[in-house]
Amino acid sequence: MRFTMETDYAIRIVYCLAKSAKRMDAKTIAEQCAVTLRFSLKILRKLVAAGIVRSYKGTQGGYEIARPLDEISLYDVIRTLEGEYHISRCQDEDYNCGRREPCKFRKVFCEISRDVQTKLESYKFSDFM
Repeated sequence: MRFTMETDYAIRIVYCLAKSAKRMDAKTIAEQCAVTLRFSLKILRKLVAAGIVRSYKGTQGGYEIARPLDEISLYDVIRTLEGEYHISRCQDEDYNCGRREPCKFRKVFCEISRDVQTKLESYKFSDFM
């Protein structure tokens, strides 16, 4: 199981902005992260909507980190792009496998998913500076 390329790029983009500690235009972000401008803009829109990145319009516009780095976890970025982390589809609320009661594996899958989520939440972008 892997995260999508979009999520990988989103982590790089947040790190790039965190490392620069200043407002950057989308073209510079795209170049520094080796992501196309179009894809970078798509990712940046999602990060802005999640409150991780702030955008500014105009000639002095650009993007910058919206919150302190110790308040932004790897999980925040991953959840923004991927949604809630679940190791199995049976954890999704709208999934129905046809059983009346959840199988014995669901409990284990939920536990593993919580462990992964907790670990990802423990890594803040301030840890990488």
